[in-house]
Amino acid sequence: MTPGYHGCYLRVDLTTQRATSVPIEESVLRAFIGGGGLGAWILLQECPPGVDPFAADAPLLFVFSPLVGSPLTTSAKFSILAKSPLTQRINDSLSSSHFAIAGKKTGYDALCITGHSQDFTTLVITPEGVSFLSATHLKGASSEEAGRRIRSQLGNPFRVAAIGPGGENLVRFATISNDGRHAGRGGLGAVMGAKRLKAIAVSGDRLVDFAKPKELVAYSRELSKKSVGEATAKYRELGTVGNLLTFNRLGTLPTRNFQTTVFPEADFLAFEHSSRERIRSSCAACTIGCEHLFPRSEKDSVPVRMEYENLFALGPLCGVSDPEAVLVASGFCDEMGMDTVSAGVTIAFAMECAERGMIDAPGLRFGSPTALMKALEAISHRRGIGEILADGVRIASQRIGQGSEEFASHVKGLELPGYDPRALQTMALGFAVGTRGADHNRSGAYQVDFSEQVDRFHPGKASVQLAIATENEAAILDSLILCKFLRGALEDRFGEMACMLSLITGWDVSANELEETASRIISAKKLFNIRQGWTPDEDRLPERFFQSPIPEGASQGAILSREEFHQRIHLYNRQRGWTEDGYLPEEIVRRVESEK
Repeated sequence: MTPGYHGCYLRVDLTTQRATSVPIEESVLRAFIGGGGLGAWILLQECPPGVDPFAADAPLLFVFSPLVGSPLTTSAKFSILAKSPLTQRINDSLSSSHFAIAGKKTGYDALCITGHSQDFTTLVITPEGVSFLSATHLKGASSEEAGRRIRSQLGNPFRVAAIGPGGENLVRFATISNDGRHAGRGGLGAVMGAKRLKAIAVSGDRLVDFAKPKELVAYSRELSKKSVGEATAKYRELGTVGNLLTFNRLGTLPTRNFQTTVFPEADFLAFEHSSRERIRSSCAACTIGCEHLFPRSEKDSVPVRMEYENLFALGPLCGVSDPEAVLVASGFCDEMGMDTVSAGVTIAFAMECAERGMIDAPGLRFGSPTALMKALEAISHRRGIGEILADGVRIASQRIGQGSEEFASHVKGLELPGYDPRALQTMALGFAVGTRGADHNRSGAYQVDFSEQVDRFHPGKASVQLAIATENEAAILDSLILCKFLRGALEDRFGEMACMLSLITGWDVSANELEETASRIISAKKLFNIRQGWTPDEDRLPERFFQSPIPEGASQGAILSREEFHQRIHLYNRQRGWTEDGYLPEEIVRRVESEK
């Protein structure tokens, strides 16, 4: 068996309660690695074209990587993939911590779950087999509470990934959580909910070998030292919340549903200046320690993990400047199992609709913490206005109509994260062409905008290849799987990632091979989307960004040129080796499909 791998994945049918081991050829493992890459390949084998994401035969994947269980820092991660109920396209969400380690010890490189349980169930997986436990008594429980009760029942060696009420109620941006961490974007918690799968518990003792264990330990020690250097100091000392004031100063902070990019009350939300007691933490097998948790209030000491994305989405985007309100809202999303970005963007959209008189929602207005919480509660239980908003901003805008689609902030149905496309126009390209929709984790094009390589308001043709390079880099990081915060500690990123994979597997992997692998993985994801009905018209941004210049601040007057934007998309497709419209030539399809 190839070192670092078990060489198979487990297919579990919840309807028949049967499980089968499926072999994976070494050529496939080398071509797609693990995580998001291997998951894309498995989805191409297992997911029928045109399937409803909530259907019994729609697969849900948990995919590990060859690095899991190694001494390499930040390697305790796994990827969850499915056809997204929010976008109807591929979705791969990453999570970290001990579930990845325990899951791989079951003896499989991935778990593929199909079918529907008769009622809410906990799926238990060990090397000895699978079992199914009733979870009806856990209905309505938060993912954290469910995990705690299941581990109490099964024992500490087990690690649990679970959904909250948001997933049970099929909120299309529901999350899957484990150890207080969340696979957040794209609504995969709703896929679990549709399968009536409350939780998955994993435990095992199946270890993999490493090709060069002594060299791997020595390399890991050096990497750990570099990981706590200057390149990651920002994340240890401030976390990503420090982006808020920087983005506000640069005029890139989405505010009041992307109507502007400056939030006058931003200083109130500057958690780096907060007197609140801060708890620092880290994921399993991580030396960086970027997590910063804060108590919700003086009365509620339960800590909430605060990052830029939940801070922007539940704060400035909704016009809310009360830090306690943002902490409470973020903690509520975690308990219910809902993505904070999609929740905040959808509520901000509804606030603007109410402001324009498009919906009858008294009290739903920008700047109101009460309105924010009432909307979140309504969404989590699909009550009142929440019945519409629980489907995400794209479907909500289609139902509301009246031109609201023009300011519904999404790409392919995935709500935009905290980067205004008018002020970061290389990132605008990354959003539009992304296979899972508007996302800053699958495309790091914002790095290009914040560099001296381009003018972020007029990036030009040169920005396209730079955007592709960040996308390729992310594809390999997400397949190995390594934390993106580690990037700055890698001087020769593809070269060092190739070295890591070689030490694990024994393959003679080069940086050039990994770049080719990245292109293959991204083409595989695109092929999946095409088979699920993708058309070129989906690679677009909301009309607001072409029609409404930024009204104030350091980015005042910035607007997207439709003609130049489309030219960059066409150039992106050509440089990928695809057709100008974004379809895959037969040669690339054969290259992806030949790995069987």
